Amino acid sequence: MNLALIHDRLYIKTFWEKRIDTQCQNLENEEQRMNKSALKKLRGEWLVRLENRTKHLKNFNDNYIRKVKTETAADET
Repeated sequence: MNLALIHDRLYIKTFWEKRIDTQCQNLENEEQRMNKSALKKLRGEWLVRLENRTKHLKNFNDNYIRKVKTETAADET
């Protein structure tokens, strides 16, 4: 086999192995950065707050409707 072809194959193989290693390292770094981020915790806290607010507003609305119905029923009699 020609020496130039062997050299080219080794060069191409080395080139892609380096690219793959670099990409894997970048993915690991990004995953570590995301795990250190407080964003996931903050989103969870905000979801809890929004759920509590929604429940409170729903209960408030239900109580208001119930009060209006009882007042209307009392006025009719």
